[in-house]
Amino acid sequence: MPRHLDVRTGSYHDSVTLMQVSRSVAAEPGVVAAMVAMATELNLDLLDGMGFQRPAGAGPNDLVVAVETADDDALPGALCALDTALAGHRRPGPSGDAATAPPRTVTAAARDGDATVAFVSTPGAHAFVEAMDAVEHELPVIVFSDNVPVEQEVRLKRAAAARGVLVMGPDCGTAVVGGTGFGFANVVRPGPVGIVAASGTGAQHVMSLLDAVDVGVSHCLGVGGRDMSAEVGGASTLAALDLLADDDATEVVVVLGKPPAPAVADLVHTRAESAGKPVVVAPLGAGGPDLTAVAESVAETVGAPWRAPRSWPAPTPRSRPHGHVNGIFSGGTLCDEAMLIASAALGPVRSNTPLRADWALPEGAPPWGRPGDGHVMIDFGDDALTRGRAHPMIDNTLRIERLLAAADDPACGVVLLDVVLGHGAHPDPAGELAPAISEAREHAGAQERDLAVVVSLVGTADDPQGLTRQATTLRDAGASVHLSNAEATRTAVELVEARR
Repeated sequence: MPRHLDVRTGSYHDSVTLMQVSRSVAAEPGVVAAMVAMATELNLDLLDGMGFQRPAGAGPNDLVVAVETADDDALPGALCALDTALAGHRRPGPSGDAATAPPRTVTAAARDGDATVAFVSTPGAHAFVEAMDAVEHELPVIVFSDNVPVEQEVRLKRAAAARGVLVMGPDCGTAVVGGTGFGFANVVRPGPVGIVAASGTGAQHVMSLLDAVDVGVSHCLGVGGRDMSAEVGGASTLAALDLLADDDATEVVVVLGKPPAPAVADLVHTRAESAGKPVVVAPLGAGGPDLTAVAESVAETVGAPWRAPRSWPAPTPRSRPHGHVNGIFSGGTLCDEAMLIASAALGPVRSNTPLRADWALPEGAPPWGRPGDGHVMIDFGDDALTRGRAHPMIDNTLRIERLLAAADDPACGVVLLDVVLGHGAHPDPAGELAPAISEAREHAGAQERDLAVVVSLVGTADDPQGLTRQATTLRDAGASVHLSNAEATRTAVELVEARR
């Protein structure tokens, strides 16, 4: 079959655009496989897996086009579709004239407009300059970018503190400011709960659980996963707490994230005690409440009756699955919560983001693990797996590959995965994942073993993907679906424990 490989030097496009372009090319008649991506190390590894020779000298700022077609006649159409798709993603200027360039820097946008907040979503290596421009113009800034060095985060937040503005991020996956969602944002009702979140999917999960019991959110201020570390010192967490303490629309504040450094924990608790309103400080950690329990506690604090999150049980398996649990996550906090619950019952859980250093993946293992590693849970949204690629909430390619690999692993009995809905996420994740779930279960069945699939579904009734439709599509593919990530994890553990 004909193969075409092309390197376009210095032609940068963001990963979401390239994912959409790749899909457009792959849909052309006669195209067997297509990849249009920046030449990051991970994407070059994927190119190797497609059977293409790695282009010498290609780097992260170069565009790689790899197309395999069934015959020579299909290639021109595929390349024409490529150029058309890339041209379609060029942004017009304010007047609609494609030749009129929009502002290319935060400084230009702040000077020429009436912006009240800046949103930075450039590659991590370039995010600091744009975010600092926003701070110097005294604009609150949301830094969606990941892979920003921690030293730059510290400098940025010190400058923000001196100017009295808030930095949300880096790696701020979600935020809601005055009812407007940023990044990955679920459709939630307005209400009395303010959230300070060093966790993107953790905040989404709590907001979705609250929305299901008619409790709304005033603001969700994401501060970045490292903010409560010793290096950063909780700079944005403390600033966000102060803002919500002074906000008339906020009656209860919740602080979410991974366990803070001890000194930072003391600062947060001291600030919470002086807030003048109830503050629930609930970082994930051994012995602490899970996210569903946190949402229940918050609902009770505002006087709302609690209802257990809904679930859609899978059809009864022919026999109990046996073997290990394999977690395939797009959300880092959801992965952490699952590892905390599972490890308490099953023992060590290996991961690319382990709870303990000695639970890291074995040396030399690929970043998504390998057969025989025992219980494994992978955060596919980790920085190392998103360089030059769309986030797994947008692009399920790597997770589907891992799901199908689990079907070939006789030691794997249960696959646990999350599906996160909302603006910014994949428009129909269940439609993409359900065929892979069916294929994986059928493949395991052909080997005379049952592969159970358990899904943690995060979303609200008003999310554009349709919560119930997503749940039933996944259930009809053979998965057990739960709106509580903690309950999904306990279901996976029970399936394994029952066999043991």
